[in-house]
Amino acid sequence: MDFAGKDKATYVKETFNAIAGHYDLMNSLMSLGMDKRWRHIAVQRVGARPGMKILDVCCGTGQLSMELGNVVGEEGNIIGLDFSQNMLDVAEHSLAHSPNRDRIHFIQGNAMELPFPDHSFDGVTVGWGLRNLPDLRQGIREMVRVVKPGGKVVSLDMAKPSFPGFKQVYWLYFEKLVPIMGKIWAKKSSAYQYLHDSAREFPSQQELVRIFAECGLTETNYVNLAGGVVAVVIGTKPKD
Repeated sequence: MDFAGKDKATYVKETFNAIAGHYDLMNSLMSLGMDKRWRHIAVQRVGARPGMKILDVCCGTGQLSMELGNVVGEEGNIIGLDFSQNMLDVAEHSLAHSPNRDRIHFIQGNAMELPFPDHSFDGVTVGWGLRNLPDLRQGIREMVRVVKPGGKVVSLDMAKPSFPGFKQVYWLYFEKLVPIMGKIWAKKSSAYQYLHDSAREFPSQQELVRIFAECGLTETNYVNLAGGVVAVVIGTKPKD
């Protein structure tokens, strides 16, 4: 993948800083409005309940963090972490208008070195973030490290549809139309070309399940959404 002569971390950070103001609109357009339902399923799969403390890695504009905040209640706590300050600025603006603002906190940080002690969270989520990491396995191992034994790590991300005909139409749409949409609405077609390229290179949902297990998680599985265009991948940290 071409990172314009930069390392992946720098390229990704600059890319998301550039599209932060249009990110939520583009997500809704690209997903045909299904992204909210997908986030709701991720919240269910991490087992969010009132009183829980959950970390949302690569939180971006905070939409998944705020879905989690709706569930954990007044006694719960959600921390959203991202390394793009512009994305966090959008998240903070949205949070200011949320009734859950006292239970959600956004911080800038590096998913490769999470700034938390071992066993700090009841669950960890990451939405559309793993494929942006410079080292996928290191990022997953960090999530495993900070979740409590018995807690779940859940990824919501692009996947690999397998139905003949449908998958060809999907990749054509993603490769040709999405960058045009990005140019029109986000003024940054190259950013949405990167989204296509990163989705192409990202492991399939089946392979990601194997990587979750390799990184120390058990009871690993996945749930296909929208015909396998998107998948939720789940793993549980073994109890001591």
